[in-house]
Amino acid sequence: MLTRSGRGYRSPESQKGEIELRQLFGLENFGVPGHGTKHQTEENIMGAKGEALAKQFEAKAQEAAAVLEKLSAADWKKVTEAEKWSVGVTAHHLAGSYERVPDIATGLAAGQSFGNFTRKILDERNAQHAKEFAGCTKEETLALHRKGAAKAASVVRGFSDEQLAKRGILFTDAPPMTVEQLIMGALIDHTDEHYGSIRKTVSK
Repeated sequence: MLTRSGRGYRSPESQKGEIELRQLFGLENFGVPGHGTKHQTEENIMGAKGEALAKQFEAKAQEAAAVLEKLSAADWKKVTEAEKWSVGVTAHHLAGSYERVPDIATGLAAGQSFGNFTRKILDERNAQHAKEFAGCTKEETLALHRKGAAKAASVVRGFSDEQLAKRGILFTDAPPMTVEQLIMGALIDHTDEHYGSIRKTVSK
C-alpha cells in the first residue's frame, strides 16, 4: 500500500498493496457505475474473492466501531504519536475514507484516470482534513463510520475477481496497483493502522 503518513513511501509491490489514503478527499466526482454481475450464479463464482474481502473488512470495521464507542471525552482529545492528530481527528479521517475509497476503487476497476494526483497532494489533503475536522464529535464520527463501512462492504462485495485484478495508476509518482491491493490497504490495513494507533494512545 502507498503508506503516506510522514514516515516515508512504500510501493504497493514492496508492501503487498498496502495503501494509505488519508488525504483522498476531493475525489467525490468520480462516478460509481454498477459493478455487480447480472446473474446470481455468475456472481457466486466470480465474486468469491470480493465476498471474502468484504467479510474481512466488515470484521475490522466492527472492531474499530467498538473501540470508538468506548472512547471517553478525554481520550478523544489525546494526540496520537503516529499521525500527530487527535484521536477524534484520526477516527474521523478513517470514517471519511470509508465513504471515498469505494468510489476510487470503482474508478480504478473501470480504468478511469485520476489526473495528476501525487503524493504531495495526498499530504496536503491530509493536513487540510485535520484542520477542517479538528472539532468533530464522537457521535458524528461514529455515524459516519457506520455509514461508510456499510457502503464500502457493499461495493467490495460486488467486485468480480476480474475487476479486483484490474491494475491502474492512482498516483502519478507511484507504481500502479490493483483494485484488490487498494481494498486491502485503504480499507483493511488502513483500519488496523489507525485503530492500532488509537488503542496505543488511549492506553497510556
